[in-house]
Amino acid sequence: MSRRRLLAEINVVPYIDVSLVLLVIFMLSAPLLTQGVNVNLPKGATKPVSDKTPPILISVTRQGQISLQYRQTHSAVDLSALAEQVKAIATANHDQVQVLVGGDTHVDYGKVMAVMARLQQAGISHVGLLTRPEGH
Repeated sequence: MSRRRLLAEINVVPYIDVSLVLLVIFMLSAPLLTQGVNVNLPKGATKPVSDKTPPILISVTRQGQISLQYRQTHSAVDLSALAEQVKAIATANHDQVQVLVGGDTHVDYGKVMAVMARLQQAGISHVGLLTRPEGH
């Protein structure tokens, strides 16, 4: 009785096809993950933010919508849940993270102050305001 040798080859063509499709999907979705909210910041002569740790960015749009951005995550937030989410991020980073608030030039000043008040109520005292450098 003759024994036949087993053929132990793997067909890699389907794996290459799947990996190329995933590559295309990731290439198309990556720019969408880094987009933020367009806010027309007021101009001012200020110092740039340090790059030691990425800050928590809170943006108030012209329509009064609030968005929260930290590292690569970006989400719309309700004013009532804002303080809890910022406090959770700050606690996870041992309170070493900066909080920056940026309000559109045409937004009602009261909306930006409501955000600042919520942050203060949550015990976050080091809050900065974002501006654009003059001439830009």
